[in-house]
Amino acid sequence: MRVLLVEDEAEMAHALALRLGRSGFIADHVGAVGDARAALACHRYGLAVLDRRLPDGDGLDLLPEIRRLQPDVRILILTACEAVSERVSGLDAGADDYLAKPVDFDELMARVRACLRRAGGPVTPPVVIGRLAFDLAAREVLVDGAPVVLHRRELALLEALARSAGRIVLRGRLVEEVYGFDDDVEVNALNILVSRLRRRLAELGAEVEIHSARGIGYMLAKASP
Repeated sequence: MRVLLVEDEAEMAHALALRLGRSGFIADHVGAVGDARAALACHRYGLAVLDRRLPDGDGLDLLPEIRRLQPDVRILILTACEAVSERVSGLDAGADDYLAKPVDFDELMARVRACLRRAGGPVTPPVVIGRLAFDLAAREVLVDGAPVVLHRRELALLEALARSAGRIVLRGRLVEEVYGFDDDVEVNALNILVSRLRRRLAELGAEVEIHSARGIGYMLAKASP
């Protein structure tokens, strides 16, 4: 899942991006309201983590635009404003949660998971293909009921394929889901990642296949008997 991280403190942003990355998220970091608007116009996000006091304005000013452009995105406000009135204004403006600095990273990730669970609408059942099950809400992969640990880009790729299981996902869409805009993506990077995920799924005995539509994209399906 791709996350928009809007934070102007470089050290804090780096630490947050690392923690999000270790949890399997692809984090795009920007440090200003204007840059966040540009990112929202170009990419789809599942979560936005917004600081309030930014060089060119208040992070709350982004909320109406985020809700208009990407209605399903979850929004977590992260700021040094500790007053109750500030928290109330943030939640009333449309944020899903509000966390004051200094940040405990374990609590931050717990709040991220809670925000994503509250995504609204009916609960989506896990995608089950072969012996593999992908719980999209919890972002948990199981094979025969046992949890599986994947590299964050492998997880992001599998998630994108699982969401459209049985259908071809275009290469451009997969690149957007798997790589942040600061990543230096080589021409064959996606091919290498797909090959690596194929090997990992085969080692696990997941009984799924990643089919290639040459030059178009990839599709996740149950392995042929």
